[in-house]
Amino acid sequence: MSVMKESSQLIPVDEYDGFRIRPGFFLENGAVAIPGGVSFTVQTQGGTGCELVLFEREAREPYAVIPFPEEYRIGHVYSMIVFDLDISEFEYAYRINGPYDPKKGQLFDKNRLLLDPYAKAVTGQSDWGVHPDYGFAYRARVVAPDFDWGEGKKKPIPMEDLIIYELHTRGFTKDVSSGVCYPGTFEGIKEKIPYLKELGINAVELMPIFEFDETRENRVVNGERLLDYWGYNPIGFFAPNTSYASEKEFNREGDELKSLVKLLHDEGMEIILDVVFNHTAEGNQDGPVISLKGFDNNVYYMLTADGQYYNFSGCGNTLNCNHPVVQNMILDCLRYWVIEYRIDGFRFDLASILGRSEDGTPLSKPPLLERLAFDPILGKVKLIAEAWDAGGLYQVGSFPSWNRWSEWNGRYRDDMRRFLKGDAGMVPAVMERMTGSKDLYDPSVRGYEASVNFITCHDGFTLWDLYSYNVKHNEANGWNNTDGENNNNSWNCGEEGETQREEVLRLRKKLVKNAVSVLMLSRGVPMLLSGDEFCNTQFGNNNSYCQDNKISWLNWDQLQENEDVFRHFQKMIHYRRRKNVLKRNTKAPQNGLPGVSFHGIHPWEADQEPESRVLGIMFAGKNREETEDEVIYVGMNMHWEPCTIELPEPGERRWEIISNTAWNQDVQVYDRKKIWLEERSVVVLEMIRD
Repeated sequence: MSVMKESSQLIPVDEYDGFRIRPGFFLENGAVAIPGGVSFTVQTQGGTGCELVLFEREAREPYAVIPFPEEYRIGHVYSMIVFDLDISEFEYAYRINGPYDPKKGQLFDKNRLLLDPYAKAVTGQSDWGVHPDYGFAYRARVVAPDFDWGEGKKKPIPMEDLIIYELHTRGFTKDVSSGVCYPGTFEGIKEKIPYLKELGINAVELMPIFEFDETRENRVVNGERLLDYWGYNPIGFFAPNTSYASEKEFNREGDELKSLVKLLHDEGMEIILDVVFNHTAEGNQDGPVISLKGFDNNVYYMLTADGQYYNFSGCGNTLNCNHPVVQNMILDCLRYWVIEYRIDGFRFDLASILGRSEDGTPLSKPPLLERLAFDPILGKVKLIAEAWDAGGLYQVGSFPSWNRWSEWNGRYRDDMRRFLKGDAGMVPAVMERMTGSKDLYDPSVRGYEASVNFITCHDGFTLWDLYSYNVKHNEANGWNNTDGENNNNSWNCGEEGETQREEVLRLRKKLVKNAVSVLMLSRGVPMLLSGDEFCNTQFGNNNSYCQDNKISWLNWDQLQENEDVFRHFQKMIHYRRRKNVLKRNTKAPQNGLPGVSFHGIHPWEADQEPESRVLGIMFAGKNREETEDEVIYVGMNMHWEPCTIELPEPGERRWEIISNTAWNQDVQVYDRKKIWLEERSVVVLEMIRD
């Protein structure tokens, strides 16, 4: 409001080619609408001159080019107010003059149109899969920041209480089986919020929604058009992907996303964005010049001494995250999403890159990660790191955290996958993973919110495919099945791929139920992949980044076909949400049991021998109100033969079966302390009063 009030007193001091101008707001990067005009602010360290280029909407040629007077430059920042502009009538870009010397990393070209790095809306991308044809270069629009959030103020959900649900905005509802009115859009997700509430999740994690060009790697393979479907190649960090909106939002880009955020908050859910600050769509020396390359290539990207691009991202370039200019841009970006979109958290793709120095070496105290950890605006925001990168830096358990960062626990995924498919020698690892990965994250320092536990995510097999395929089947991607991870720790249950054999299908369903059971009964923050709750398949493709079709789209018909699996997911999710001891250490129970204990065939005797595949874990403590004891026992038999296990003595209470993934659901606790465990099954029991 202060900017708007101050700007109403401003008057032009110069004129250029009929446009009235004056120096703008040097601390307000990007284009800011004010009464009577727009302030344009941009920076370049190596550029020697800057021009503002104005276009009518979708026009091929500009209708105005306005050079920034030299006196409108302070340091490396150009800022100019242009009066009498109606934000609904124009698009804009910049041209930067300066030296062209690729060996020094300088790519200035006074004739090249450049997208504003702080653009709040990017033009030309609003129709999915359609590349504009009007002499295209990326341009920006000015956005009116006047969305009505109402009176409500959302109370943050503690990290330990989250149950995260990862989804792709388009693929979640694009298939006709979704039954929504606006498939493949933010509005489509809104239509599915009642379903998400029924399932029980309380945090939605959206795969990248920063503006990207899905047509950038347009290919045809076996008659199928392949696109950059996942969107891990950002063009604009501050702009939402307009093709995810159900209608054109000229100068109100983002309103539909804000409406989704508001409704999620109203329904008691949070929203987390998967953000990509490790590279951009500009690629290496063979890639296009869209924005950052033209403003300051040798500032924004990690370059070798001869101007070549370091490639720790595996995507051609690497953002120079710990350069002060890039640090500021990333901080400004995240603050913007928190302030203007009220985003609750961020998952950082290939986050280890954010801790590399300008020459790529890992830093012990990366300034960017430290600034993010202590930034006042981001103080209540969830920060989740994918703690590795494509350059071989693997930091799971050692990511610089300042007790603010959580991590995707890749060790949890790998160890639990091996145990769940029956590998030998995994009991000691599972004891760590299910009790918070204390070997990686000291709970006395980091609590039980550092580990984000997952078994599946967008990158890899779906949960159904994990038990349907021994090997990946990525032939549809066009790379002769050479792309994607080879080490999947999967098992096809005796037959590769689709089958009509009832015994195989029954086993696969049981293993899916086993997986969600242990995930929901593990300390740490659980994350689910959308569609796993009804056995969604990608037909063995474990790298569907380019598949904008039925390979990647959720088939909602499977919800009815596999309702028993959905109900099991729902049951385990709601059970976890109710039980305090599954999420944190609590006060000791009255019966004196330890907070966590391990068991085998016999109570208090966990069998950690290499051939063991049976484990019991017991959690004991107080409920959240500290009025009642909670004692929960998880019995896991991953062997291909059944067994009988003895349970810890319940004292004056008795054991009640809460859940059993076995097909024989009539199993009971007998003699008050024994239970029969079917082969490859998980049972959950709770100690209750007689």
